[in-house]
Order: sequence, then C-alpha cells, then structure tokens
Amino acid sequence: MTWDEAGLRHFLTQQLTWKPSEFDDSLELAFIEVPLDYAHPAGERVELALSRIRAVDPRRRRGVLLSLNGGPGGDGGLGRLLPTRLAGTPPHEVYDLIGFDPRGTGASTRVEGEASPTTVPFDSRPPDSAFTAIAADMWERDQGCVRAGGNLRRHTTTANSARDMNVIRILLGEPAISFVGWAYGTLLGAVYGAMFGAHLDRNVLDSSVHPDWDWRQQFASQALAVRENVDLWAEWVGRRDRFFGLGDDAARVLESVEEVAAALASMGESASLRTAFDGVVGTLSAARGRWQELGVLTGELGKATGDAERARELLAGQSRWRPGTAAGGLRDAVLEAVTCETEWPADLEVYYRDMRDFRDRYPYGFGVMRAQPWVAAFGTCTPVEPRPAITRGDYPTGLVVQADGDPLDHCPGAVAMAERLGHPLILVTDSGAHEIYRLGGNPQVDALVDAYLVDGELPPARVECPGEARPSIPAD
Repeated sequence: MTWDEAGLRHFLTQQLTWKPSEFDDSLELAFIEVPLDYAHPAGERVELALSRIRAVDPRRRRGVLLSLNGGPGGDGGLGRLLPTRLAGTPPHEVYDLIGFDPRGTGASTRVEGEASPTTVPFDSRPPDSAFTAIAADMWERDQGCVRAGGNLRRHTTTANSARDMNVIRILLGEPAISFVGWAYGTLLGAVYGAMFGAHLDRNVLDSSVHPDWDWRQQFASQALAVRENVDLWAEWVGRRDRFFGLGDDAARVLESVEEVAAALASMGESASLRTAFDGVVGTLSAARGRWQELGVLTGELGKATGDAERARELLAGQSRWRPGTAAGGLRDAVLEAVTCETEWPADLEVYYRDMRDFRDRYPYGFGVMRAQPWVAAFGTCTPVEPRPAITRGDYPTGLVVQADGDPLDHCPGAVAMAERLGHPLILVTDSGAHEIYRLGGNPQVDALVDAYLVDGELPPARVECPGEARPSIPAD
C-alpha cells in the first residue's frame, strides 16, 4: 500500500486545536482524523486523540518526541497520558512531548469486542479433557470481536498505526520525529522506520519484540522467559538451603515447588490455589528483589498442607490471573485485532499438542496460556495487509534497551532487533524488568538514554547495566 500525498490532502491539511486537559494542567489535548483505509482515503474516517506537553526551553527545542508503551495498541488506552511520565526529565527540556491513543484504543475511535462468558475455570495446568471447551470459549471471544469490531478490526494494524504517526508528524509541522517505544511500541517504531525512515530522527526501542517472530512465536517466548527466571531463582535458593530448607540445588528446590503445587491442587477449589501459586512463582521469580519473599512463601505453603484457609491467606494479595470483563458488556479488543496481522495455525490439534508440552515444561506464570488457541486461529479477521518486514531505513542510529530476564519480551528478540537495525544494545543484567527507560527506575539506563536523546551521544555497541539487587542472604 503506497503513501498517496495527493489522496490524503484533506487529512494532511487539518488544523490542530489544542485544549487543556482535565487530567493535568500541563497537558494539551487535540483530535485529528485519519482514513480508516489508506488505500481508499475518501471512505470512512477514524479519530485519533493526541496530547502535548511543550518543551521547557524553547531556545533549545529540537523537535517532538513521540512515545508509546504497552500493547499491542498501547497501555490500556492511556497513550495520550504517557507524556506526563516523561515530564521533568532532560528530554522534556528540548522536546515537545507528544502522546497519542493509537487507532482502536482509549479516546481514539475504539475497536471493541463483546465480553463473552467462559465455561471453563481458569487452570494453569488444564487437563486434556478441558481443551475443547477452552477452544470453544476462545471461539466465543472471537465471535464477540466479529460482532462488535466491525470493519475497524481488520484495519487496526501496525502498518496503519505507522501511517497515522506520519499524519501526526505532518500536522505538527515537523520534518522528522524522535520516538521512544516500549514493548509493542518497539514494533511500531521499527515499522515506522522501515516505512518512513526519512522522517525518523532519534529513536529508542525498550523491551523489544523480535523482528522476525510472528505473534504466536512472540506469545510462546514468554513462557520460556518465565521459566528461565524460575530456574535462576531455584538455583539461588538451592545455595541457601540452611535459610529456606527447600533443597540444596535447583532440581531439589523445584521438586519442593512441585510438591506444594500438588498439595494445593489436592485441596479442591477447581485447582484455583495451585493456579494462583503458579502465577506467583512466575511473577516473583522475575523480580530479583523479591526472591526471598518467594522462597519463604513456598516454604510456608509447604507447611500448610491440607489447610486451604491458610493457603488462601498466604496467597492473598499476590499477583494472579486477572478476571475478564463480565459477560454482556463491551471491552477493548485491540489486542485481538493487531495480533491477527500474522498467520496462526487453523488446526486446533496443533494448539492441543503445544498445550500438553507447555503444561509440563512451563507451568509457572500461566505458560499454557501462551500455547492455547487464540482468536486469530479461527480466521475471521483478515487484515488489509501483512505486517511489514523490519528493515533499517534511512534514519540515524538509535538505541535498544532490554533486561535479560524480561518475562514479556524475551531477551533474544532485543538482541536480534539491535543487530537488524545496527543499534547499540543497553542490556540490564540479572533483571526481570519490563519497560525500563524512565518507567523502571534504573538511573544508569536513564542517564545513557537521556544523553542520546538530548545530545546525540551514542554508547558503545553493547553496554551492561545492573538490575535490581538480589536479597543479601549469604550462600551456605
């Protein structure tokens, strides 16, 4: 699909009207129109919500810094509020901070799905007998997207969001934009560079997707990333057996974990206690500073064998699977739209096979979810075009930032992205952090990225920064 300046004249000559935001006195908001389908710009239109915080020092201003985190699509429809999280930082001195809700999200024209009921209680280790019902529930979820998503669903793609960004650039009167993208934002930034490289200036990709993985591979990699964190935690605990009493090596520690999981499952309650525990193991093993907490919790749960009330008390307040929207309403369905832009197997037996494998190898952090059928398996959403290939466009060298234990965007993806684009890699070591620069409280990373965005100072090809310290418990 080409970029037709003449056909887009109406959209490229809009007048921006900025109004104060009710959320923050420093934030201005505006709305623009973009075509639903860039191949047919005279057709339906989509509205986008933009935000701006002006640069502190107009004399040093070097342009605009657009940003997006979370997703796919953005962080819960709050992209227009992201500039408030960068306000007061060194880049704010020299850039207008620009946020936006990508098409389908937030205050922009939304792509929605009907909230559908589930017939199977959530189980981190579902039996084979539940597989067909899990698939049927996902089919109902997909049908809810079909009914409520309309034509917008198939036009909610990464490529169209990149085109929307270029409209934003033109309306702001900028020859180029600088960009910081976290998580899904790394894909959007890389695609924008591939499509509109002549208009991309400084750029930072933090917690990166893999440039070559489809969405199914990206999902599956999360299960492996979580398991790597669990294995590192078990090794650390095994060297401190006198403190934790869970075993004197990683294998014995994991045996203790599995004994706790089995005991919790035997307490009934539809395996909800075991499911909660599996989620906690996956979550806390990523947070190095909470490794002691996870070890102590595992030990306490081991002592609570047969006492469901005590187990519930110990697991209360810990991270667990978030319930979905109640049936009958509408919910944001941009995730279900964007992830259809790469191919998924249509044969449900492929998913069932992988679910058995993931149930055994990656039970922690709900690994089986990364293998089960997804709405894209049913072929009801055919995007208007495939996701563009990631190539280095004609733009300045940027940065890739990544934690080696990121449980959501597996580290090999960032390594591959840095190599593909020729960008230096800032690697946060021994860390399960996700979305680091200015969102994760790592001052060394913040200083390196600030120096690049403000002064153009590139670090060496690979820089390692320490992550959160492990608890100070001496080894045996």
